[in-house]
Amino acid sequence: MDIVGKRRIFLTISIVLATLSVVVLGTSGLNLGIDFTSGTTITYQFDGGDPGSADVVDALARSGHPGAVVQALGDKQYFVRTDDLGNSGLNDVEVEIAKLDEAPARVLDTTSVGASVAEDTVQNAITAVIVAAIFVMLYIMYAFRSVPNSYKYAFAAVVALMHDVVIVLGAFAVLGLAINAEVNAIFIVGILTVIGYSVNDTIVIFDRIRENVTLAPGRDFRTTVNLSINESITRSLGTSITTMTVIIAMLLFGGASIRDFLIVLLAGVLIGTYSSIFVAAQVLVLWEPRAFLPWRRATSSNS
Repeated sequence: MDIVGKRRIFLTISIVLATLSVVVLGTSGLNLGIDFTSGTTITYQFDGGDPGSADVVDALARSGHPGAVVQALGDKQYFVRTDDLGNSGLNDVEVEIAKLDEAPARVLDTTSVGASVAEDTVQNAITAVIVAAIFVMLYIMYAFRSVPNSYKYAFAAVVALMHDVVIVLGAFAVLGLAINAEVNAIFIVGILTVIGYSVNDTIVIFDRIRENVTLAPGRDFRTTVNLSINESITRSLGTSITTMTVIIAMLLFGGASIRDFLIVLLAGVLIGTYSSIFVAAQVLVLWEPRAFLPWRRATSSNS
């Protein structure tokens, strides 16, 4: 299969998806949770009946929080997100909720995050992603130090990594509008997990390229890359399909509390597999098709 020969098609798909993701992020933005914006979240379980989202919204409006977001979770459970309530504000909300005909309502979970903590979370999230990218580059440059211009491998891997992160963020922006998916602290854990998975998949293919170059240094580099991809693709797809099967099973039966985290992982594994095969290796070919000429000259002189 001539994957390298069709690189323009694959790279065009990636550019289109990344561009659409940037447009969606620029226009709609992410549905940030309280970890990034500060506020309070409450999960209610109604024992008397199901009041419906409209009645819960009305109760919150009467308590002085007309801008609260209410999401039905099923089984008479409702997720409420509003600004930072504090103790008195939470009491006011509970008083109004208790007046509903379907009350009593039990509080299953409540979380409050102040503005200063939210600001720290934003800074730490950005720092974590930047540090991860830097260490990825340093590791790949070290791991491929026996290959001329190993920094090119590091650059190609980071391009694929950024490609994955941007598209996952774009997908989550769309899901925020469609199903109210939130970006919270565990989302950052998911993004870092995606980075690790993407880099691991990319290194598998790059390592195969390095081995094939060593075995046949006189072969055209594009041919070597294409051969390496074809030799690695079964392993990459097998690993990814197995991982996605587990994630889908957890997504179906794991409950709403880990839904957004699992969506990040599922999207990341899917996009990461694509980028490892159709982006990272293609960037390496496009950047320097004759990357191993110095190595070839050295081999010739030694012989």
